[in-house]
Amino acid sequence: MSDSVKTTDLSFSQVDTEFEPVLGGFIKRGFDIVGALAGLVALSPLFLLVALLVKFSDGGSVFYGHRRIGRGGSIFHCLKFRTMVEDGDVVLANYFGTNPEAKEEWEATRKLREDPRVTRVGAVLRKLSLDELPQIVNILQGHMSIVGPRPVVRDELENYGNAAVFYLKSRPGLTGLWQISGRNDISYDTRVAFDRHYVENWSLKLDLHIIIKTVPAVCMAKGSY
Repeated sequence: MSDSVKTTDLSFSQVDTEFEPVLGGFIKRGFDIVGALAGLVALSPLFLLVALLVKFSDGGSVFYGHRRIGRGGSIFHCLKFRTMVEDGDVVLANYFGTNPEAKEEWEATRKLREDPRVTRVGAVLRKLSLDELPQIVNILQGHMSIVGPRPVVRDELENYGNAAVFYLKSRPGLTGLWQISGRNDISYDTRVAFDRHYVENWSLKLDLHIIIKTVPAVCMAKGSY
């Protein structure tokens, strides 16, 4: 696959982000770098603990990088602590074969309340959003931002319709309006509307507001699975 996804390949309105300023410019990027570095240092003991839990739970790999769409349609590997079995694609295909209602749920939301691929340790990490901590590295690499739209795969972006242009103008976020507003308990259309609202109304104050709201949202684990 190419390292970028052209908007003409995706059945939505064209947007040329190559020469457009990045959302938030140097202010947002500087905030991301300082915040990510501080987070990496402060959370390093937690990183080590989670890595050991994942490794010793089944002996598999600690990290998992999934291909996601970034700003302007670029492809990047969104990092996570591994929360699923190694042969997840096979397990999911077999599960859909005997649970057609689960396949419908997946096609509608790209999530499953009862996902057969998720390990015991992985279920806890997902509940507390600890599986997403490695995305701090993605932020330092410039692929993501602390706050932004939820990272999506190619098939999902096709479902954004005309709103895809707003997603492509920004870097995906470690947290965002979706994460503090119910996560998987809200509809996909609402999630898209949140992404558009965020890009159209960005400010550093809004980012700070979302970051502050993220702490209780993670602790309550509402809509997290």
